[in-house]
Amino acid sequence: MSWNEPGGNGNNQDPWGGNNRGGRNGGDQGPPDLDEALRKLQDKLNSLFGGGKGRSGRGDGGGGKSSSGRMILVVAIVAVLVWMGLGVYTLDQQERGVVLRLGKYHETVGPGLQWNPPLIDIVTPVNVTRVRTRDHRALMLTKDENIVDVEMTVQYVISDTESFVLRVRDPEASLSHAAESALRHVVGSTDMHSILTQGRDALSIQVQARLQQYMNEYNTGLQISKVNIKEAKAPNQVQNAFDDVIKAREDEQRVKNEAESYSNGIIPEARGRAQRMLEEASAYREEVIARAQGDAHRFSALLKEYEKAPVVTRERLYLDSMQKVLAENPKILIDVEGGNNMMYLPLDKLLQNRGVATASKDPVNLNSDSLRELTDQVVDQIRLRQETRREGR
Repeated sequence: MSWNEPGGNGNNQDPWGGNNRGGRNGGDQGPPDLDEALRKLQDKLNSLFGGGKGRSGRGDGGGGKSSSGRMILVVAIVAVLVWMGLGVYTLDQQERGVVLRLGKYHETVGPGLQWNPPLIDIVTPVNVTRVRTRDHRALMLTKDENIVDVEMTVQYVISDTESFVLRVRDPEASLSHAAESALRHVVGSTDMHSILTQGRDALSIQVQARLQQYMNEYNTGLQISKVNIKEAKAPNQVQNAFDDVIKAREDEQRVKNEAESYSNGIIPEARGRAQRMLEEASAYREEVIARAQGDAHRFSALLKEYEKAPVVTRERLYLDSMQKVLAENPKILIDVEGGNNMMYLPLDKLLQNRGVATASKDPVNLNSDSLRELTDQVVDQIRLRQETRREGR
């Protein structure tokens, strides 16, 4: 016999121990009525959306079914609105969004207000204007088999958002490995002296070109903006020895520059002196030639005068020669007539005693007046000595 058929006590019994009658008694305890709970929820929704209050009690079966249908429709509408609201998002001016629809690339959206169906599309925003920086430092072997410690900074931006998000699992890790590979390749083909001194700029340019080539081959979507070699030095264990070597090379270059500067200064000066000596020699040659020609003309003129008056011309030539010789000689020897001694006259001392300024090293230049005065003094002294000798006899 089923539990709801009459029998036994003549009552309809349910498996939870309650009576299955038109209504529940206050003392009966049983499972919650699902229809009652749905009606209460419908009444609350109707009160929220301005609808009429639901009926109390069971009522007929058609009204309960329509209330349940309306409640399900409202719940579905609310769920759809919430789902649509979850798909609204905004991208900044410097961002781009990579859209995956059901796990497959769909499109790349630009900045602004966007909507994509949630749970269907996955949007990954990427900043394409921010300059990112990655540092790298390592010990490397140079072309001349020396070890250098190089520190490098790589600046890059994202140029292809699709490749950056989808092509490579970790583009920045790939960048680190490629940067070390490019740096080792360039350093390994360069001498240590060039790396430590003036070759850093060329080293940066070569590393940037090779690193960009690697990024293009890997399809990372990264654009290398700049590669900067921050520091390149010898290992700390041998830094002092390398400092001495670099200092010696700098001293060598400084000495070379000083030698070149001295050479650039002394050569033009020597050439100028040589040109001046040539000019002076040329001028002296012209002077000697002109003087010789003048002496020859003067001798020819004197010859004509000598042929006319030999005695007078000879006497005049003698006097001119003696005047020229005596005028340039500060010492004079005079043979006194009737005496046994020769008189010595220091003309320079006599001129100094007379207050005439003369140079100690230059010969005394006498004009005719000075010579005449000195001659008169000499004659007076000679006469005075002769008279003294006569009186003594």
